[in-house]
Amino acid sequence: MDGTVLDRVKAADAPNLQGLMAQGLTARRTLYANPMAATSSGPGWSTIATGVWPDKHGVKDNTFTGKNYTAYPDFLTRIENAKPSLNTYAAADWEPLTSTDAGGPVFSAKVDKRLSLKGDRDGYGTEDPKIAAAASAELQGQNPDAAFVYFGQVDGAGHAYGAASRQYLDAIGRVDVMVGQLLTAVRNRPTYAQENWKILVTTDHGHTDAGGHGGSTPQERGTFVIAKGAGIPAGSVRTDVKLVDVAATAMAQVGVDPGSAIDGIPLKAPGDNDPFDTLRPNLQGRVDETGIPAGVKGFTHTPPAGWSIDNSKMGTGGVTEWAGWAFATDEFWSQSQRDQWRELNVRSRDVFAVADSDEWDDKAHTGSYDSTLVTPAWAVTGGTVKNLTFRTHYRHEAGQSAQVLVSYNGGTPALVKSYTADAVAKTESLALQVPAGATDVQVRFRYAGTNNWYWTVDDVKLG
Repeated sequence: MDGTVLDRVKAADAPNLQGLMAQGLTARRTLYANPMAATSSGPGWSTIATGVWPDKHGVKDNTFTGKNYTAYPDFLTRIENAKPSLNTYAAADWEPLTSTDAGGPVFSAKVDKRLSLKGDRDGYGTEDPKIAAAASAELQGQNPDAAFVYFGQVDGAGHAYGAASRQYLDAIGRVDVMVGQLLTAVRNRPTYAQENWKILVTTDHGHTDAGGHGGSTPQERGTFVIAKGAGIPAGSVRTDVKLVDVAATAMAQVGVDPGSAIDGIPLKAPGDNDPFDTLRPNLQGRVDETGIPAGVKGFTHTPPAGWSIDNSKMGTGGVTEWAGWAFATDEFWSQSQRDQWRELNVRSRDVFAVADSDEWDDKAHTGSYDSTLVTPAWAVTGGTVKNLTFRTHYRHEAGQSAQVLVSYNGGTPALVKSYTADAVAKTESLALQVPAGATDVQVRFRYAGTNNWYWTVDDVKLG
């Protein structure tokens, strides 16, 4: 569903979509913003289809310039490559999704059957019902193992009337009827009782109340995933799901392991037990920040069990939320100041650690920013090699430092990584040579600066 706002789905006459939410999972998420990519359909649907972020698939806007579908193909193509005997289907009335028009196709010619109509030319109000009818016939009467179906008229209503309009709600209601057609078609399959279907509903970007997208406001960055199927608890809400997980989930459903080839993970995958995520119930609202809405709860300075923060060299005062390492969510931190690349922290999930000297400096303080995040002491065996992995988002500027240090058996911390350039939404992997006789290791993330930029860390693991 192109350009669909989750809160408006909840407000619309949309019994089929609301039924899927009640019977399955709902996950509200936020997108990137420029300079990674605009909150537009080209990057959005490319992210959904490929399961990787724009820094990999290369699509930054609706021109599709820089696309890299050869290295990062759509999930239906990956399914065909892995299991050619499976049947795949894609139907859309936004031309670049399933045809070579306007920079496409997103879904390649390897897909067994593609239907492409011209919604931009002929109108989505006319073409969406044709997509629904054709896709319903395919789902009920043929044998697709994996299918993608697109509807465009909600986005059209957003552009014409705004997301706050009655017309936008009505468009959601009309598409909901078509979603119902697809669900009925699946249920009416002769072999439905012996089959295991997973239904995924998502959108490529949001819309402002007045209409429009492409920018960095929370409304434009807003997306969602609704999922129903085996292993998904009814009425569940998750905060760790990302848009890239749609492709991973679809592939896993038909027995194709997405592995590390994509950024997404299947929805049914067990949680990674990231200790930072356990802090979500303890998050609080803003204190000194003014750009973050009062109702958004998204930060704490209290670390998870076993972790600690060393602020012995930290200045006093400054903005409370960022006085030393904090734990925050994207919807909170990215609103502290838009368009400074905070929106690009796409590989962190749910709650992450953040040190932000730029925002801390916005209130009077003494001294400089110098804070260290310390892991628990993890058991190791001397003479082995351990692999330290973490997700990070770092913006560099002269005058600041970001260091990873390790200490064994409580000894003096030694430097293993120092950042001297931007590291935008990266996954780091550092090989640690454990010295003979060592029985435990602690890792420290030290960030120092004053009115410079920031550093985030998430999903820290020692393997």
